[in-house]
Amino acid sequence: MFSLFKQDDSFYNLLEASATEARNCAALLKDVPPHLGGDASAQLEAIRHSRRKHKKLTQEITEKMCRTFITPLDREDIEALSAALHRLPKTVEKIAERMVLCPVKFTDDIVSKQILLLDQATLQVVSMVSGLRLKTSLEVIQDMQDKLQHIEGDADKMLMDLLRQLYNGKVEPMEVIILKDLYELLEKAIDRCRDAGNVVFQVVLKYS
Repeated sequence: MFSLFKQDDSFYNLLEASATEARNCAALLKDVPPHLGGDASAQLEAIRHSRRKHKKLTQEITEKMCRTFITPLDREDIEALSAALHRLPKTVEKIAERMVLCPVKFTDDIVSKQILLLDQATLQVVSMVSGLRLKTSLEVIQDMQDKLQHIEGDADKMLMDLLRQLYNGKVEPMEVIILKDLYELLEKAIDRCRDAGNVVFQVVLKYS
């Protein structure tokens, strides 16, 4: 367990809302593949709307930092966590845009599997961020971080297998370019989750 010098629920509220909206943005990505080849504009706009909401939360955190003298966590920790969460919706939006633009045959079941890994990763991030307010023990946070690292490891192995298939000389050059870009963006999104989890773990470790 760790203790904080001063409780300020508004910071926890904003950080938890930021994590939740980042997860919501990633979850919306699951609705894109079924609409590819048709009209996916509504799904893309939903992701963009979620990103705008998340951007507003990030701005609120920054503004509150400027107006608050004593914060419940070190300022650099709040800024680091907010920045890590901020990068996730931006990456998700890029993934959705690439999926809508590329030919349907390139968005196979492998992409769907990576999207599910991203969904699992964001769930761990939400739980870890919520653990700051709840003063969750270091052991429990470590367990969630381990799960997050395991998800990232699965995504990394999947990416290497996919790249190996792309580079075997049997895939058309244009297909290699399109799929490589899409696969690496999905891996980057999961890395964003890892980054956020690392910040939470370091904060809990500091106060334990």
